[in-house]
Amino acid sequence: MGFLNCLAGVSRRVLVSIAAICVAMLAFGAYLQHGLGLEPCPMCIVQRYALVLVAVTTGIASLRDGRGWQMGWSVAGLLAADFGAFTAARQSWLQWYPPEIATCGRDFYGMIENYPISRALPMIFRGSGDCTVIDWTFLGGSIANWSFVGFAGFSIVLTALLVALLRRSNHVTTS
Repeated sequence: MGFLNCLAGVSRRVLVSIAAICVAMLAFGAYLQHGLGLEPCPMCIVQRYALVLVAVTTGIASLRDGRGWQMGWSVAGLLAADFGAFTAARQSWLQWYPPEIATCGRDFYGMIENYPISRALPMIFRGSGDCTVIDWTFLGGSIANWSFVGFAGFSIVLTALLVALLRRSNHVTTS
């Protein structure tokens, strides 16, 4: 109970911290791509967009102190974090259990430009040969594994923050 009350009291700092961590993760991804020459696969690109959405929604949520404002934008951030975690988990699964026939698919932008969205989305999530390759590891985990850990952490913190804000608003209305 004390932790949730504390979390609700510092909600703006928590939201700014999440946004800052997302920006740091995006910068690290840019370093991996441009500094080390690792080309992102379609699932990596989708995870980047999810990370941008988490950063933007938590950043916007931190701009005002209103509980309703913070709760609404935090829910949007939570949905983006959950989507990113799902994509990272799917990529990790593909890396652990690669398909028997791996084909290199088109890049994300090429799929969106050349196919209707109803065809492009399944192609993105099918996982090409590129999505199964592990180019970089840290402490035994691939980029997809660490991306999942990050998104799961954001989901846990945002869920706790939402519970804290809900309890705080219920406490205010019942008092």
